[in-house]
Amino acid sequence: MTQTPSKLTASVVGGGFGGQLSLSALAQSNRFELLAAADLQANVRRDLETKFPGLQTFETHQELFARCPTDVVCVSTFPPSHETVVMDALELPLRGILVEKPLGHMFVSGQRLLNAIQARHLPLATPHNLLAKDASLEILSRVWNNEIGDLRLLEVQCQHWDIINAGIHWFHFFVRLTRNDPPSWVMAVCDSSSRTFRDGMQVETIAVSYVQTLGGVRAVMNTGDFVMVNPEAAGFETLFRIVGTKGQIEYPAWSDTYHLQNATHPHGTYFTVPDAPVSGHQRHLEHLADQIAAGVADYTIPESSLLALELCEGAYLSSQHRCQVRFPLTGFMPPNPTDWQPGQPYQGFGGGQDGRKL
Repeated sequence: MTQTPSKLTASVVGGGFGGQLSLSALAQSNRFELLAAADLQANVRRDLETKFPGLQTFETHQELFARCPTDVVCVSTFPPSHETVVMDALELPLRGILVEKPLGHMFVSGQRLLNAIQARHLPLATPHNLLAKDASLEILSRVWNNEIGDLRLLEVQCQHWDIINAGIHWFHFFVRLTRNDPPSWVMAVCDSSSRTFRDGMQVETIAVSYVQTLGGVRAVMNTGDFVMVNPEAAGFETLFRIVGTKGQIEYPAWSDTYHLQNATHPHGTYFTVPDAPVSGHQRHLEHLADQIAAGVADYTIPESSLLALELCEGAYLSSQHRCQVRFPLTGFMPPNPTDWQPGQPYQGFGGGQDGRKL
């Protein structure tokens, strides 16, 4: 591809679903010059060369960085590899970077990655595309403007998906709804009987996750292979019910339409907010270009994404250890295994505490 000096040169590491979203967005934007991509699989590289004529492809990110360094790198690989690829990319004279969500497979990895990027004061995009939808942004604005009163609860019904692959989006939306109100604790139970895996990760058959923030706002999220979604979201796999002290909003995730009930709309009103014909990834990348042009770094979405990852990991730890998990996760210590079975008669021995005397 011919390089245009006024544009930011860009490359993508990982040619899977997320990587192709970045490749298409870069190709469609007039802010970037798409030069190269890396993927371990030869058939993926051949497909990318066909879809993006003139694209240089490499087997490894190391080879790409050595032979075709670019202003911007998009990291779209398997989450456990994000940290390695990002740390290598930071050795380049980068001007900006995109890292897919979740930032890492574990909170500590995502935190190290984000800290390293922030130490460079490098603009970063984390493409949570729910926050690139105009309907979602309008809902956030209504909640923040107190149109349903004080926020109390987000209920999430999510069919065919799981805590880490989809819940990272839903928890991220919850974090933004609460304006990053720090989580206090999470409790979750995950049924793993179907041995389901998705996107390279072992996931739950069905789960319920319950979060409370320091400010007392709660989220209840039901995920799994077969979750009943209320008829209000017919045709969608996910429904948000956002409840405040003076009203509520029902929103099928990724839809352009939501339902608002409050004092102004006592019987409920449907609002439709069509998106502009620009992909979510392109919006995030062009915001990245704006940051580079202005010489600033906006970490609002990456920081809330890291908080969402902490919630996801906390939910899995809660289910694994049968306990409430308090935040921050860096202070979590698994409790000793117990044979205490709630719901069984107390035998009068074996220790314990009398709940009547608490």
